[in-house]
Amino acid sequence: MTDSDFLSETPFIAAVDLGSNSFHMKVVRVAGEELEVIDRIREMVRLASGLDDNVNLTEEAIQRAIACLSRFGERLRDIPSEQVRVVGTNTLRRAGNARQFIRLAQLALGHPIEIIGGQEEARLVYLGVSHSVRNTEGRMLVVDIGGGSTELIIGRGYQSLHLESVFIGCVSLSLKFFRDGSITRKRMQRAITEGRLHLEPLEKAYRSIGWEQAIGSSGTIRAIEKVVIAHGWSDDGITPEALARLQDELVKAGHVDAIELKGLGKDRAPVFPGGVAALSAVFEGLKIERMWASDGALREGLLYDLVGRTEHDSVREQAVATLMSRYQVDLEQAARVEQTALDCFSQLAECWQLDRHDIYRQCLIWAARLHEVGLAIAHSKYQKRGEYIIRHSDMLGFTRNEQQIVATLIRAHRYKFPSTVLGELSESLLEPVTYLCIVLRIAVLLRRGRSDEQLPEISIKAKNSKIQLKFPEGWLKQHALTQADLKQEKKYLRACKMRLAYK
Repeated sequence: MTDSDFLSETPFIAAVDLGSNSFHMKVVRVAGEELEVIDRIREMVRLASGLDDNVNLTEEAIQRAIACLSRFGERLRDIPSEQVRVVGTNTLRRAGNARQFIRLAQLALGHPIEIIGGQEEARLVYLGVSHSVRNTEGRMLVVDIGGGSTELIIGRGYQSLHLESVFIGCVSLSLKFFRDGSITRKRMQRAITEGRLHLEPLEKAYRSIGWEQAIGSSGTIRAIEKVVIAHGWSDDGITPEALARLQDELVKAGHVDAIELKGLGKDRAPVFPGGVAALSAVFEGLKIERMWASDGALREGLLYDLVGRTEHDSVREQAVATLMSRYQVDLEQAARVEQTALDCFSQLAECWQLDRHDIYRQCLIWAARLHEVGLAIAHSKYQKRGEYIIRHSDMLGFTRNEQQIVATLIRAHRYKFPSTVLGELSESLLEPVTYLCIVLRIAVLLRRGRSDEQLPEISIKAKNSKIQLKFPEGWLKQHALTQADLKQEKKYLRACKMRLAYK
């Protein structure tokens, strides 16, 4: 798809970042290599503070978020969904009732919502920052302090090289150490120590790699830079000395309601102590001498990712290739299964309506390539081990939804149909993913012999709940093992109320 095709209906693209502290929407017009800002909205929703003791979003937090997304939806109504990307981050990764929230949120917004993993968030943050700073020569450290997590990336140019996401944020630290609003020296130090504990495993490696400049990309870091410069504690960026002076001023204030700092908005004050503690921990752990704030962040990364769809696809391809290499996948067998699965898909896509979304075909390809990753651990129940690997890996470029589909296909590609795993899918995905599972199962079955022998022309049709396989005359008699596998497969498919016939 060319840029002209991509922008055929409207010249606008949009990104929405459902952060743990605030929601951001940005609408731009693509003008050559530049993104011209048309509209932007930011609202403090504080989703992370709306998690109850069972890690579920409270009704109050949900209503706050839905009200915000309804306003965003009015602005995005006339932009096609393929030109809008909406992502949820740490809080929605954690919330037990995230699926129910997403269903309501999508209705309010009018566009699909993806939940992305920590490393994918880090990749997108770096992409946004690298397009927003003037000097991209040499290695760059990018730090993004969100409400519930902090992303740390070292990259060069537009390419991220090392990515980490740790579970500290301005909201989470504020709730844990400054919940009642009181700010003391002891509490501040405990919050910084908490941050250092999360950062400790990566500190040595990051310092060893090194960087030429450190950039902060979040609202927290931009606010801190404004404050320290407004008060004259730094004349350029953020320094350790300026951070120490800022800590002193917060402790002197004694309470979030008493904070009076130039450049700090009242809406950020309740989570500002936690943000200062998080950045102080990063400065101490990585021994940062100076950091500059950038306007680029996750939402800008989403926009550039939308424009560069070819690059986005290559990121996912590389993530799959990396896993295949790491788990020593038999490349020849993966290629056999992939080709056979695509042959079956091409014959069934229209009747099962799998051609309505390209992601179905893509997920089938990825699952075919990765269906044997679990063999690296053990042959017994390797489909379960493979599912676990894919479900819990940080796969760059992938949304949580895409990973869930691929993991489900791998889990269901052999033996009994895993009704429990399929039941975890959203209602809209249950039927198409079930069909994809059947396609992959048939491909694996037909390629079980791991032979380079060319398969004959096989006709496969489906009508209602019946699947019909037709082989050339006499072929099955010559391949008794395949015939026996098909007989067993008939029994397995009854679990998903499908009937398999072959002749």
